[in-house]
Amino acid sequence: MTQPTLRLVAALDVGTTRVTAVVAEALGDGRAPAARILGVGTERHAGVRRGVVRDIEETTRAIGKALRDAQRMAGHEVGSVYVGVAGEHVGGRSSHGMVSVTGSEIRTSDVARVNDMACNVSFGHDQHELLHAIPQDYIVDQQAGISEPLGMTGSRLEAEVYLVTVLSSVLQNLRRCVERAGFHVAEFVLEPLAASVAVLTPDERELGCALVELGGGSTNVAIFQGGRIRHTASLLCAGGHVTNDLVHGLQVTQQDAERLKERHGCAWEPLVADTDALELPSTPGQGPRTVPRRLVAHIMQMRMQEILEFAADEISRAGYHQRLPAGVILTGGGAVTPGMTELAREVFALPARIGTPGERLSGLADSLSSPRMAVAAGLTLYGARQEAHQGFGTGGRLSPTVERVWGPVKRWLQDFF
Repeated sequence: MTQPTLRLVAALDVGTTRVTAVVAEALGDGRAPAARILGVGTERHAGVRRGVVRDIEETTRAIGKALRDAQRMAGHEVGSVYVGVAGEHVGGRSSHGMVSVTGSEIRTSDVARVNDMACNVSFGHDQHELLHAIPQDYIVDQQAGISEPLGMTGSRLEAEVYLVTVLSSVLQNLRRCVERAGFHVAEFVLEPLAASVAVLTPDERELGCALVELGGGSTNVAIFQGGRIRHTASLLCAGGHVTNDLVHGLQVTQQDAERLKERHGCAWEPLVADTDALELPSTPGQGPRTVPRRLVAHIMQMRMQEILEFAADEISRAGYHQRLPAGVILTGGGAVTPGMTELAREVFALPARIGTPGERLSGLADSLSSPRMAVAAGLTLYGARQEAHQGFGTGGRLSPTVERVWGPVKRWLQDFF
């Protein structure tokens, strides 16, 4: 009796300090994707800075090692992976499309056409390409605020679509690293969008919230409201700046500063007792050194507060100041730091929590139960959803004729749900 074939999905989060790979079995359907985690691999590296590949050989090595470790743990091999993308090279803007309705009611083909019209814009000579086209709202015969126009009667259909673009060379270099490691890119996915699949609740998406991903090389901000992503931005100030502050403030090496940050760091000074002291690594010339732990917390709080203030400024610039009842959700490696929730509530004057993956994950789910794993977990669930669509997903290649007819519908399904 033959064993049923598993619907395998692989995810790859190429961060500034480490690469994380996940191999999982896709479960559920397109509306409620789920995954059984089979294998996880991580590898530290120094080949990427702010989301841009700086060393192809080093990045290829780390990607290959992480994916091979995940495959070995899972006991299965994968051919294609869903890869996260983020950084200052990612941009977003709104676009408008309008079409005539061909029948007596609005059909899927009409929605696909209007979305395709909104995507049919020139990106000029800035060498960017389209990563996602995310429908925002629809207008039927000048009646605005419609989230689902299918089945409605009307003669004119308009759409507001949020276009996420990325620098072409960044994708090409990242794709080259994945392919040189022996794998194929199934799809590039915006990291905040992927993380949102793993850590946001439907109520938070609907009411309005901001997802702030505190990475090592960049801080990514994504705003959700009405069940849709409304704005995304990348900030240059990130966890690496915190490490550099500790290097200069405590006169230690980069490696020692990173270790101090992870083991003894705190982002909210009042949480640290006055009597706590730390023994610092030192050279023979420096001699034995100790510092109050409050000094470490003070250095970290100052920089973390600045990072969150930049994020708050971005939210205000996008027009969502005091318009996010569900508050702020923090993910990424920086969210692991004790005191981040208290600091976020102080800076944003909004509810705040730490976003930890876990919902709809089974198997080795405890391997991803950390805010720093939010992107990897989200990419896995995103891939599981695409796998559920089968013919409309990235797993199969459609014939040219079918692709021409159903291509717009496929793109709409990928970004709409």
